[in-house]
Amino acid sequence: MVTTPARISHVQLQYSHTIGRGEQFGPGFTYPIHLARGEDDLIYVVCRSSEYRPEGTRITVCTTDEEYVNAFARGVAQQGPHEYNFEDGSLVWPTCVAIASNGDVFIADEWINRISIFSRDGEYLGKWEERTGSGDGELSHPSGIAFDADDNVYVVDSHNHRVQKFTRDGQYLSQFGSLGDGDGELNMPWGIDIDNQGNIFVADWRNDRIQKFDSAGRFLMKCGSSGDGEGQLNRPTDVAVDNDGIIYVADWLNNRLVIFDPDGNYAATKTGDAGISKWAKDKLDANPEMWGERERAQGLEREKDFWAPSGVVVDDTNTVYVCEGPRNRIQVYRKQTATFMGPRL
Repeated sequence: MVTTPARISHVQLQYSHTIGRGEQFGPGFTYPIHLARGEDDLIYVVCRSSEYRPEGTRITVCTTDEEYVNAFARGVAQQGPHEYNFEDGSLVWPTCVAIASNGDVFIADEWINRISIFSRDGEYLGKWEERTGSGDGELSHPSGIAFDADDNVYVVDSHNHRVQKFTRDGQYLSQFGSLGDGDGELNMPWGIDIDNQGNIFVADWRNDRIQKFDSAGRFLMKCGSSGDGEGQLNRPTDVAVDNDGIIYVADWLNNRLVIFDPDGNYAATKTGDAGISKWAKDKLDANPEMWGERERAQGLEREKDFWAPSGVVVDDTNTVYVCEGPRNRIQVYRKQTATFMGPRL
């Protein structure tokens, strides 16, 4: 008789707090779409901004309890609004941030098909040789990036419908995926994560699912299908996997966080619980009339809900961070319990 691992039947996330407020400069975010968890309780937040206010494009660094540290890689240098800066060390349409084992910060930019590298303090260190195209090692709208245990870099090559593997200095190693909707095929994939076993999870955006691959890029399983019911997805943008194998999905167009167990079975849904962040309270306290405006506002109860969540990250303490671009904030949850059924025989 063979015993297989027990099955997780329920996951409980407890809302912790909210980080963020809308700001072009200083403490705050401008359309945050992704983040990475650094050392010393730091988080590095990708602020994508917009075509109309590109000077808000940057990486904002703060602590998990919302202490502002600094910002770097600003999208605009000396130019004015509506003007992009394509110089080395700047960002245009950043999509994702990931941190190497030595603390270096890697950022993907889908406009200029560039991977830029910064120190943990925001000093520009360099970039991969720019390569636009569909050949080996070439990129078209790179989105998600993730490091494996050997510090190899997996880049979601979105418009080429594949994932490519590189060394940390940008040397091409391998790839997997091609356009389609079959097992192992991808259609404009976006987010990516690698679990503690080296398995690779990809948010298959246009196919409304998450696919799991082994470290060699062989298809293992999938979860999710098109729709808005339990366990269904509508343009999932990102995926994260915790140390227990629980899968968290930013379900972008359904405005929610969907959770699957390690076998890909639906486990839970969160629709948002946001409160007022420290930064937001500081701003409201400095402008008392705004508290009155809030009291008169209709539909304010919807403020707690997710709106177009685009990035999800889980750290080693089972803390889950969900980026919401339109609301300029991050909702933070902590996993409390996981109930197991089994063992299964």
